[in-house]
Amino acid sequence: MTNERRLKANPVVLLVEDDSFDVQLIKTALGRTPGEINLIRVDDGDKAVDYLSGVAPYDDRKKYPIPLTMILDIKLPKRSGLEVLQWLRDQSGPICRLPILMLTSSSHQVDINRAFERGVNAYFTKPESVKELTSMLGEFKNFWLNRMEFPEIVV
Repeated sequence: MTNERRLKANPVVLLVEDDSFDVQLIKTALGRTPGEINLIRVDDGDKAVDYLSGVAPYDDRKKYPIPLTMILDIKLPKRSGLEVLQWLRDQSGPICRLPILMLTSSSHQVDINRAFERGVNAYFTKPESVKELTSMLGEFKNFWLNRMEFPEIVV
């Protein structure tokens, strides 16, 4: 399946974010940018692992498809974003190739370093305004969903 065909079908993006206010800001910002996506949200690290593993309640791949990419926060309940990232990169098979974008409030160099050591593809610090977030997520959609070539991820 080519990327062009995947994009026409509204690419699935998994958002792993526990803060409801940030989720609303992200949804608002994405809604203000061109292009449709299917944004699926889970609110903790364990649910992210369950979703990616395809275990109940996420075992219906028609309802919960493998995402094209994942937007991941660092500070999450149950399992941190860094732990989710490490789990994902430790998997055998194609799921370990899933492109991950860290979107977090932490600009600490130690967090940035740890994320890249664990194989994150990009790291963004959450901006302070919806306008800045809209611009950032518009660039994300343009680059990551319109221009980038993706690895095959079939499980």
